[in-house]
Amino acid sequence: MKPQNPPTANQISHVRQYIKHTWQKLTRGHADLLNAAQDPKADESEQEQLIIYISQKEDAQNIRKILSKENPQDFDKIAIKQLPDNILDIETHGLLYQPGEYVVPGGRFNEVYGWDSYFILLGLLQDNEQALAHSLTHQLLYQVEHYGAVLNANRTYYLTRSHPPLLSRMVLELYTHTQDSDDLLKALPALITYYDYWLQPEHLDKESGLSRYWDFGNGPAPEVVSGECDDQGRTHFDRVKEFYRENKVEAYDLSLYYDAERDELTELFYKGDRTMRESGFDPTHRFGPFSVDIIHYLPVCLNSLLYQMEQDIVTIYTHLSEHSSQEQQPQFQAERQRWQSRAQQRQRSINQYLWDEEQGLYLDYHLTTRQRRHYPYATTFYPLWTGLASSAQAQRVVDNLPTFEAPGGVRTSTYTSGNQWDDPFGWAPLQLIAVEGLQRYGNNKSATRLARQFVSLVIEDFERTGSIVEKYDLNARSSEVSQGIQYGYSSNEIGFGWTNGVVLALLKFLEESDS
Repeated sequence: MKPQNPPTANQISHVRQYIKHTWQKLTRGHADLLNAAQDPKADESEQEQLIIYISQKEDAQNIRKILSKENPQDFDKIAIKQLPDNILDIETHGLLYQPGEYVVPGGRFNEVYGWDSYFILLGLLQDNEQALAHSLTHQLLYQVEHYGAVLNANRTYYLTRSHPPLLSRMVLELYTHTQDSDDLLKALPALITYYDYWLQPEHLDKESGLSRYWDFGNGPAPEVVSGECDDQGRTHFDRVKEFYRENKVEAYDLSLYYDAERDELTELFYKGDRTMRESGFDPTHRFGPFSVDIIHYLPVCLNSLLYQMEQDIVTIYTHLSEHSSQEQQPQFQAERQRWQSRAQQRQRSINQYLWDEEQGLYLDYHLTTRQRRHYPYATTFYPLWTGLASSAQAQRVVDNLPTFEAPGGVRTSTYTSGNQWDDPFGWAPLQLIAVEGLQRYGNNKSATRLARQFVSLVIEDFERTGSIVEKYDLNARSSEVSQGIQYGYSSNEIGFGWTNGVVLALLKFLEESDS
């Protein structure tokens, strides 16, 4: 593959300045509550007031007093409500209250997102925005304590699902900068509560001990109905029905998800569609068309991240033991061993169910057919990133690298489906995971090459457009993606939180590689 010209020091400097300036533009908090409450994905034209919902664990009167004092000019445009006992009783959706500042991705995503926040955090720490990084991490810990999990994002329509679990990584990344063991101890209960969320009956497959994604809500996702329409006014769901009418589906039993006689999507379709959004890969054909069959799969990404979470909790107990009294040490050491055993068991199960020796890839496992789906996907690098793969398995994945490599970095998949999470589109998080996974197993040359390809793409495109965006066409090395995206939303959002963070992390990686 033709090597890309490295960006100049001046070009890198311009991008760094853009990112540094953008953090503040993407920060939300009490001081700009009206801005934070606005939802570009919803039709709010008929709402006299934007609603902010407060956890039932909070003192509503006290929160109202705090917010009215900090927003005297805009407070009459905001309604403060406590969440009902049953979230299904919510008639008008709104923002979920957060006590501190957080960073949003940008564009139509004007709320704090689960897995986005990890990559944003990396950038904040690289940019010496430590106070904001601390606040961002603690907003997600607050979500676990008050809303039951790290949410897809802090809107009421996201209360039924989470996002790829990276909170323990955030806590430890922050610790590397603060060395605050008290902060680790305070975070631990929320981390364990969040871990247990993924072991609930709907998530856990008892036979394998592995987990799946699962949205607890039903019916069409509200943000999709109002926020994913094309130029003709058709919703994402309208376009899906058109696909089903005109195409034969072999990846799953279509009758489960589409009633052809009535030309209607079934309730199970909407369950699968919601669950696909919890995975963060929305949409893709990874689990069959539009990934609605995800509810029947054990995914490589989720279980790799849960392995990482188990290992992170081991690390936390190790740090706590080192900073504890002699009386506390036996308890911390016992907990450390218990979590280490959990991680080792998950590692064995992942390699039993998700490793495909013939393909040399980690693949998602179907619970009904008891077969792995042969759909090469960039999540095969997750076991390298988390260190659960053996050296031999890692080498097999590396042998498949030419399949994934594009002029702009790592392809999301090897199949073009018209979905934004398939080829030829590339996303910053997958670039970093692949680069760091390759480096972990000693493939420094490949890791450096991929990092250069993606960083140079982002910087070249920034030179043309003046913006950093959500995703890129890796073949064309361009942010012009709308023509190739047929399903979901086709826009390319500007900001953009996780791209900013990954670019800074990869620039650091390249600087260290060159030194």
